[in-house]
Amino acid sequence: MGIDHIAVYVKDLEKTKAFYVKYFGGNPNDLYHNPRTGLQTYFITFGDGSRLEIMHKPDLPAGCGTEEAYGYTHLAFRVGDKEAVDELTARLRSDGYTVLSEPRLTGDGSYESCVSDPDHNRIEIAE
Repeated sequence: MGIDHIAVYVKDLEKTKAFYVKYFGGNPNDLYHNPRTGLQTYFITFGDGSRLEIMHKPDLPAGCGTEEAYGYTHLAFRVGDKEAVDELTARLRSDGYTVLSEPRLTGDGSYESCVSDPDHNRIEIAE
């Protein structure tokens, strides 16, 4: 048994798709659109077969953003080693994304950083 995919609503579907393709090597499927409900989605598949569904629906209320709260906390990507964590974090910062926590060794022995995606969802970058 395993998780098939994670889904998240986003404000700008195309911008968010481009983010996960450019920085994390995702491969999106064709756009799905339900004209009755206005729902639009992409499934983005990553190299290990994991999938992220990004969804947009008009007039949804704003979520919790970068605030810590019960529920969804972050999405984590493994990038291979400490140098890759440092490089991707620097690249995202240079491209204007918010770095929420700098690359560091955590108390549980992981080397990671945390950034915001275009909709301010927390993205952990781990070695």
